[in-house]
Amino acid sequence: MPPAALFCAITLAPVALLAAGGTLGGAWLIAAVLYLTLFSALLDQILRRAGARPTATAAPGSWADALCAALALAHFALLALAVAAVSGATGLAPWERAIAFLAFGLFFGQVSNSNAHELIHRAVRPLRALGRWVYISLLFGHHASAHPKVHHRFVATPEDPNSARLNESYYRFAARAWLGSFRAGLAAEREMMARGTKPRWQNPYLEYTAGAAALLALSTLAFGAAGLAAHVGLAAYATAQLLMSDYVQHYGLTRSRLANGRYEPVSDAHSWNAPHVFSSLMMLHAPRHSDHHAHPSTPYPSLTLPSGAPLLPAPLPAMATLALLPRSWRRVMNPRVARLHAGAPKDQASPAPGPGKIARA
Repeated sequence: MPPAALFCAITLAPVALLAAGGTLGGAWLIAAVLYLTLFSALLDQILRRAGARPTATAAPGSWADALCAALALAHFALLALAVAAVSGATGLAPWERAIAFLAFGLFFGQVSNSNAHELIHRAVRPLRALGRWVYISLLFGHHASAHPKVHHRFVATPEDPNSARLNESYYRFAARAWLGSFRAGLAAEREMMARGTKPRWQNPYLEYTAGAAALLALSTLAFGAAGLAAHVGLAAYATAQLLMSDYVQHYGLTRSRLANGRYEPVSDAHSWNAPHVFSSLMMLHAPRHSDHHAHPSTPYPSLTLPSGAPLLPAPLPAMATLALLPRSWRRVMNPRVARLHAGAPKDQASPAPGPGKIARA
């Protein structure tokens, strides 16, 4: 199947399930949860055992941006439906509302976040605006500033609030990363404005905060206090998953400080990657994190797994679940970090044609 068809089928399938589940409830919501969890994990393992190799598309074409735009527009429709369903406005039973919260939250955390991340790296302004507003709708608008202007610059150093330290639990990291990225992104924007001639009212943080307040007010006006609580809860759930992704993909990895006081350049060794096919397609190749940091503007279908880049022992969603158990997480990951620091990583990407890249489809 062509890459365009694969990406579209895998990312849009949960959109259809959630659209039906938000109004009909029952089996549709259960199917959405299973698709985003057990089905994804099962397909990852089946495909890996079958020898399926992740591929990349050298020139993805306009379909890649079109899919991102479609997913962003679907996000806003699904968010409105999710707030209505979880607040009880669509007539779902209490148990269905609980499953709706889980199902919609998983989609926003895994697909919407990955898509918004892709969009804020695009050169076209309307696409960047779509990604920015997806984050704003999830009350995490400042990520549109902090991610490209702080995280990409200072990843794997103490200056990056979104790089997890060795032995730091996810729970401590999440609180530090949310507040730290808000402050660091704001400082970066102020620094850029001080160097230019833009007035203060053009600071994007005004858009982030005012936009979030407006959307929360809209949820409250439409569905009352229950709508406000549903919107805040769904946003918190989705944001927790985004922070979990940052935690897993950079845990324990550090860049050395050079004699001139600067940090060594970012390399493939400063991000954890996952080679599992299905979940990677569902998250628009977000698990191919080393290549993204090396080439932030590369469209997601073209991202590859560099040979020798650190690999997670399980798919990214599975590792995110493991990170909820700090002792188990450290038991699995700390030895891998130690081997990387010793210069002899045990887990390496499979050898492939070309200098450090896998074959392109």
